[in-house]
Amino acid sequence: MSEFRFEKLRISATLTLAPGTSVSGSFFVAGQTSNHEGAERIGDLLNGQPGFFPFELRDGTTVLYNRAHLVAVALEPGVTEAERDPGYDVATHRNVGMLLSTGMRVKGRVAVYAPQGRDRLSDYARAPEMFRYVVTQKNTLIINATHIVELTELAD
Repeated sequence: MSEFRFEKLRISATLTLAPGTSVSGSFFVAGQTSNHEGAERIGDLLNGQPGFFPFELRDGTTVLYNRAHLVAVALEPGVTEAERDPGYDVATHRNVGMLLSTGMRVKGRVAVYAPQGRDRLSDYARAPEMFRYVVTQKNTLIINATHIVELTELAD
């Protein structure tokens, strides 16, 4: 085995694409990353660079999808990527409603990584990350911020 080979992990997910279609399959993420402890997260992969990413469909076909046309990623129930974000436990959490460009509505909880007083929903909206976690009652979603049409704070 080559010393330059990286262990890859397969993570199941469902993608919602800009036309409103959905596909299921797997991402391939690195077993380790220099950005934080543990394995690379799908959020890391999507925010890492622009352009295309590989995704293996359930039939074994590998497809390249353009990040700009990816609206949302639904992780399998029980996958807790958002909670592995450094600072998640001390971040301000806000309950939100979102309307996405496909017409999909999402209700969930987001983490705002900012000092007190700068941790409003508008601060979350201005965050630099293109792909952001939303924890719902069912599972975790990773939403492409460019496809958020409407963002509303909901009561607890």
